[in-house]
Amino acid sequence: MADSTDILTVKGLKAYYRMAYFGIDREVRAVDDITLSIRRNEVYGIAGESSSGKTSLIKVLAAAIRPPLEVVDGALTYRFGDIEIDPYKASSEEVNAIRWKHLSYIMQGSMSVLNPVRRIRHSFSDFAFQPMGVDKKTFWERTRAHLERLNLSPDILRAYPHELSGGMRQRVTIALATVCQPEFIIADEPTTALDVVVQKDVLAMIRDVQRQMGSSVVFVTHDMSVHANIADRIGIVYAGRLVEEGPTRTLFTAPKHPYTAHLVGSLPRIGDTTTKAALEGRPPNLADPPSGCRFHPRCPLAIDKCKTEVPPLETVGQSHRSACWRADEVKPLAPVAGQPAQVTP
Repeated sequence: MADSTDILTVKGLKAYYRMAYFGIDREVRAVDDITLSIRRNEVYGIAGESSSGKTSLIKVLAAAIRPPLEVVDGALTYRFGDIEIDPYKASSEEVNAIRWKHLSYIMQGSMSVLNPVRRIRHSFSDFAFQPMGVDKKTFWERTRAHLERLNLSPDILRAYPHELSGGMRQRVTIALATVCQPEFIIADEPTTALDVVVQKDVLAMIRDVQRQMGSSVVFVTHDMSVHANIADRIGIVYAGRLVEEGPTRTLFTAPKHPYTAHLVGSLPRIGDTTTKAALEGRPPNLADPPSGCRFHPRCPLAIDKCKTEVPPLETVGQSHRSACWRADEVKPLAPVAGQPAQVTP
């Protein structure tokens, strides 16, 4: 069960890609005025189609941004026990002190983490030895015990990445990100490019780790079926903005934003043979986003007000927020009324 206290608070966060080419300044609003909070001991899912700003958002949360991406406004605050820190106002030494020990990151693609010409043990030593703050003998004892706890053989420490399957490498990166028992874990599409059987094992591993350590997890994927199986709450991101947020079951059975309704309605369901309606159009250009609600060019419920005024993210139910002028008129597109997605990755 999630704790009622927040481990992360984000207020009015804006992060833009700012570039200058041939004397022309260009600004891409990848993260635009996002406010959310993440509780202790919960899995918070972030969903949205490609180019919606998901990866940019979690890079900002992980304090792992590089130019041309920069934070231009807002604040984010982590609370780790007695430590309260905004990584964009703290010194680099203070930020480095919370990495891996308190704040960890499971990157998309295991080969982005593991050095292909060094054995697995070197990756553990490079990333986790200093944050753990123990002597070498104790470090390796804890590392082997952690691998066994995750049903991984300590023998993999002697292997090279290419000697492991894709699924096994992904399990190793999860073990690497959690060996220091962090309180907050960011997972960037960790099941990408894995077949459904391996996906199920990886998701079960992440859930087991989260329950054992009581950590908070931000889980990013465009696959709503994955969120249905792992997330406690979901935030829906569209064109750099948070358009809906709520408990997983609520978003699947009673969405209050047309975009969420289309995401949920696109999922296959047992016994359903109906044709799925495609969402017309494409995500907007974030260098020149549309006025008002950014979803209005594709929205079947759009009215004139949607084209000129930005809808606020307002409470529409218990722990449920939506940014839509016609939230009360949104109907689930699911062919089986009242049923959550019946999918198992």
